[in-house]
Amino acid sequence: MSFNNLTTYKTIVISDIHLGSSGSKAKEVNDFLKSNSCDKLILNGDIIDGWQLKKGGVWKKKHTGFFRAVLKMMDKYDTEVIYLRGNHDDFLDQIIPFKIGKQFSIRRDYMLNSFGKKYLVIHGDIFDSITSQMKWLAYLGDIGYTFLLWLNKWYNQYREWRGKPYFSLSQTIKQKVKLAVNFISDFEEKLSELALAKEAHGIICGHIHKPEIKDIGNIKYMNSGDWVESMSALVETHQGEWKLVYHEPNQKIEFELDSILAPKVISK
Repeated sequence: MSFNNLTTYKTIVISDIHLGSSGSKAKEVNDFLKSNSCDKLILNGDIIDGWQLKKGGVWKKKHTGFFRAVLKMMDKYDTEVIYLRGNHDDFLDQIIPFKIGKQFSIRRDYMLNSFGKKYLVIHGDIFDSITSQMKWLAYLGDIGYTFLLWLNKWYNQYREWRGKPYFSLSQTIKQKVKLAVNFISDFEEKLSELALAKEAHGIICGHIHKPEIKDIGNIKYMNSGDWVESMSALVETHQGEWKLVYHEPNQKIEFELDSILAPKVISK
């Protein structure tokens, strides 16, 4: 999909932007929001990276620009904005629940009703034992993930010079290391079970930075991905169709790492 022309949707879900971190693709997500409109915008956790900011992360003008883009959508298109708390913006616990009028609210989770179906929207970290019970280990994983992004940045500059496609180190780990694959599968199944318990037709989450739409039993599992590497969003059309869109739709992500790396960063 090209974002040169304005595209309208019923619902847009984005997550894991990690504003305040060096890996955040703030400019790209800002361009995405400026090129699209929607009735409802759901910010599904880890929008602001409080962990990185505590460790000396830098808040840049383009990070503030994200919220300006959101405010513009609220003003120009009367968009309702729902901000759900993630593990990296857990500082929001101090004010949840929070609401301003009918257009903006901050919550832990949200039940989206659409075309006769219910979708439970939640960041997903509640089913991650590392982030919910062993925060010190999660911080260690965060450091490792940041290092991978730094390494990937320089490596991809070299690849671009050689005319090769983008290479994702963290995505390679998630797809090739057995422990990471098992973690993701368990994460998806537990969230689907939660949706079933809540009598919902589907689950919409983020957290693991892996965009996905698939059926798990009778539950529609959907993950909006991230704006660190995938640059993806979940969108619902005005006809009720859900799909994944990418900021760079023709970008090919190449996986070629055969060596086994210690998967200390899978719980992002």
